[in-house]
Amino acid sequence: MENNTNKNELIFALVDRAAAGDKAAMEELLTGVQGQVFSLSLRMLGTFPDAEDAAQDILLKVMTSLPSFRKECAFSTWVFRIAVNTLIPCKKHMFAQRPLSFDFYAADIVNAPLDGIPDMTQGVEKELLAEELKLSCTNVMLQCLDAESRCIFILGTMFGIDSRIAGEILGITADSYRQRLSRIRRKMADFLSDYCGEYGSGKCRCKNRLNYAIKSHRLDPAHLDFANASELPMEKMLECKNAMEEIDGLSAQFAFCKAYESPERTRRFIQEFLQSSVLSSVTEP
Repeated sequence: MENNTNKNELIFALVDRAAAGDKAAMEELLTGVQGQVFSLSLRMLGTFPDAEDAAQDILLKVMTSLPSFRKECAFSTWVFRIAVNTLIPCKKHMFAQRPLSFDFYAADIVNAPLDGIPDMTQGVEKELLAEELKLSCTNVMLQCLDAESRCIFILGTMFGIDSRIAGEILGITADSYRQRLSRIRRKMADFLSDYCGEYGSGKCRCKNRLNYAIKSHRLDPAHLDFANASELPMEKMLECKNAMEEIDGLSAQFAFCKAYESPERTRRFIQEFLQSSVLSSVTEP
């Protein structure tokens, strides 16, 4: 508890300096949360390009709202609240225009015409393509959940945020959060068990669907986003964890829920903002 208190005091001091116009303090604050913001955006919106755009939007809101941070909660909780309030109603992403459902996903797995498609792998190693498809498919599968359920699942499963803080972020009680998280995780686990051969006992295998996935534009051998992304170091993930209580014993079922470092474009965005005249608009008079 003492360590958390000391850490919060250090971050609050950074907030004061950043709000007063200290660029170095602002950069330290933003780089400390950019990976978490990007990872949440990726899981919520489904694709790397949409996640990059959303992460930049969220980081800009964090910057411009900094003077309104009253230190009544941890800085990371405040950032997550801004992120969640941006991402749940977001309609500016591919899957907002093409909504998915578990029924659609199941029908595609069962009925996809896999035979008779020529080799479309463009000489890329098939094991690498299969891993990319696996991570992409399970990420997109989250789009079968409604936005709030998806957010609950991500906060509890990937970030491991405890129910009290997650409830505070989402504006619901801790008990309601735990109950909803348990139901959502069971729904996800059941689907994986029934259909996915990578994370469950289903018959679907990524290596058998490569050419179909490429033909249907779900996999691009020339752009392997997950393969090229760096996983977020555990020490950065621990900054937003607070001992999520075990509620259903299903954690091992969701190994695909990894967090990733924010792309270079997002890091450049922060640097460009800090060098612009816009920074003065967020400083205290």
